[in-house]
Amino acid sequence: MKTPLTALALVLTATAAFAEYPEKPVEIVVGYSAGGGTDVMARTVAQFLEQELSDGASVVVRNMPGAGGQIGFTEVSEAAPDGYTLGTFNLPAALALTKDRAADYDVDSFTYLANFVEDPNTITVAATSRFQTLAELLDAAEADPGAITLGLSSLGGNDHFAANMMQDASGAEFTLVPFKGASNARTAIMGGHVAAGTMTLGQTSNFPDELRVLAVLANERSPFRPDVPTAKELGYDVQMSSLRGIVAPAGLDEATTDQLRAALSAVNENPDFQAMMAEQGNPIAFMVGDDFAETASNQDDIAARIWAETPWK
Repeated sequence: MKTPLTALALVLTATAAFAEYPEKPVEIVVGYSAGGGTDVMARTVAQFLEQELSDGASVVVRNMPGAGGQIGFTEVSEAAPDGYTLGTFNLPAALALTKDRAADYDVDSFTYLANFVEDPNTITVAATSRFQTLAELLDAAEADPGAITLGLSSLGGNDHFAANMMQDASGAEFTLVPFKGASNARTAIMGGHVAAGTMTLGQTSNFPDELRVLAVLANERSPFRPDVPTAKELGYDVQMSSLRGIVAPAGLDEATTDQLRAALSAVNENPDFQAMMAEQGNPIAFMVGDDFAETASNQDDIAARIWAETPWK
């Protein structure tokens, strides 16, 4: 019996070695509720990722909302690094959370696969505002420090960081007014309850008659609003945005990492995917692998610096 058993063991070992990933459903954990921007992105990616993995692959989305996304980010960081638990990753939010509270993950807790969305911050006023340009707004804020109020969706996120970076770059001094979410901040801006605000371009897109976008905080003008200048071209080297990508737990083996990065790259290149994302108003800024990891590290440094200078809790 010894020889047949040995042969059987070798066959089973070889079968396992050559088993094609994935052999079971791949799960994408979303740290936010269904229907939000991150969830929509995840479900769109999942739909096309199934096509790029092996025949019969299944990619499912699981929502784990709570604690500003921290529950979902933690779930991914603590999962087995076997390629079957992936997660959405929001920058700077995911790493900002590690500065103002206890967290069971940090920037090194993930394998960075691919970023898909970069929704740049803006400096925005009401359509009825007296400020027609960014220069007019900044001049007023510099001339009377603290007199100009600037609305934010919350503290400790891309809006807050954008406001701080804009102040540092321009010498203007705003009074920052945080709200409970972007919709509340937007309502306050439109109603003139604050003089201006910073929010992502996507959060302004459905309100062209109510909001005037003075500048986009990106390296290049957005194809969604090519008429709006960047802060950089106006003389202020400020870039801040909300990024949404896909990560896995740290320690994912090289072969699976490469396979997933290649599959996600193919997803990005699919014209149907590109069209669907554009229809959703999701501005694609694709980064894969080391570029995504480097961006995460830079965002972590920004969050740490701002927390050290102006703690938000």
